[in-house]
Amino acid sequence: MAVYVVGGGLAGCEAAWQAAKRGVNVKLYEMKPERFSPAHRSESLAELVCSNSFKATGIENASGLLKEEMRVLGGLIISCADAAAVPAGGALAVDREAFSRSVSQKICDCDNIEVIRREVRSIDELMHENGDCECVIIAAGPLMTDSLSESIVKAFGARKLHFFDAAAPVILRESIDETKVFKAARYGKGSADYINCPMRKEEYKAFYRELIKAERADAESFDSLDLYEGCMPVEEMAARGEDTIRFGPLKPVGLRHPETGEEFYAVVQLRQDDNAGKMYNMVGFQTRLKFGEQKRVFGMIPGLENAEFVRFGVMHRNSYIQSPGILDSSYRVRNGKNPFPVPVYFAGQITGVEGYMESTSSGLTAGINAAREIKGETPVHFTRATQTGALASYVSEYAGNDFQPMGANFGIMDTDAAGLTDERGRPVRDKRSKRRYISERSLEIIKKSCKM
Repeated sequence: MAVYVVGGGLAGCEAAWQAAKRGVNVKLYEMKPERFSPAHRSESLAELVCSNSFKATGIENASGLLKEEMRVLGGLIISCADAAAVPAGGALAVDREAFSRSVSQKICDCDNIEVIRREVRSIDELMHENGDCECVIIAAGPLMTDSLSESIVKAFGARKLHFFDAAAPVILRESIDETKVFKAARYGKGSADYINCPMRKEEYKAFYRELIKAERADAESFDSLDLYEGCMPVEEMAARGEDTIRFGPLKPVGLRHPETGEEFYAVVQLRQDDNAGKMYNMVGFQTRLKFGEQKRVFGMIPGLENAEFVRFGVMHRNSYIQSPGILDSSYRVRNGKNPFPVPVYFAGQITGVEGYMESTSSGLTAGINAAREIKGETPVHFTRATQTGALASYVSEYAGNDFQPMGANFGIMDTDAAGLTDERGRPVRDKRSKRRYISERSLEIIKKSCKM
């Protein structure tokens, strides 16, 4: 008997790994190379189609806490990300190709996992293919095919929901004009890992004028332009006002030229995208501009006049289900909502979590519990005092009418940090200290759960 996992992205690979390491046989279905989505290019598992950043590392940050929880839980994705890390200041960023190769190798080398390279068009088809399916984890990702999406909607009575996401361009390092850029850390804190492209007022205004009138890619294939705020295309942000991106991704605050001390009107930052330092990502420059327009307009940025684009920015649709009322906090379809004869779990952005590590976290939880269910063990429900459990509770218990994708944050956690006191019994008012307390308590809870 086996767990069937649909989708070889971050959540699917993590789910497969967690189930397999608990002695359960896993069949992992991945449609590449039989079929590629508009945003995918590589045949590797766990391909990163947007940023190469997994966000902040420190546990005073919710994203950093989530990563540390997964390290404690023996996560596959976080271990591969750590091994493929590239310099990124206080964030964890990876060489995307090295990262995907590492995940693919570990999955393919695992004795309990069989990787099947073909498209799954419907859940019914999967159930009837073989007689050894004992549990299904749907981790098809936000770029699933229409046929599978329609199958999910039909089976679970879920509304078909989506928003549009965008990816930033990647530039060849050797094509950047080094005489016009500088490396520096904001406020001089940490190592100077980012390349900064400074813009004076007249340069910025000329760039802005061309950006807002640049031609967008054809959006006829999209049902609407419901854009996700966390990955808003730079041209859409710019359309909100001349200073919007200057106070956003082009914020110059704390970035002086290290030699002259000059301050600038705006600064475009480039983040290393590979281990060798040959490719750099344009930070905050998610876009849906036509490729020719990207080259023309972004070429107005000082230092990028002759930039060679390894990858242009692209836009794609992300789909997610109305998880509250359908899933429980283990990402399992609730009793009474599942029309199939075996348990069904969901994992990844389709559940309504938003972000690489958030998707991975859902896969980890689903994989653990799918294995435990097959083995007749009680499920693990991580509490809301942990970031892992808080995300699971959000997607399964949200009570409002405006359910939207959610990333890691302290606001969804169950905390009692407001009553935290120091060694003298005085209330701790410093936000950083409170968050460290919350995180340390969360990690203690996660460590105890590992003994189950």
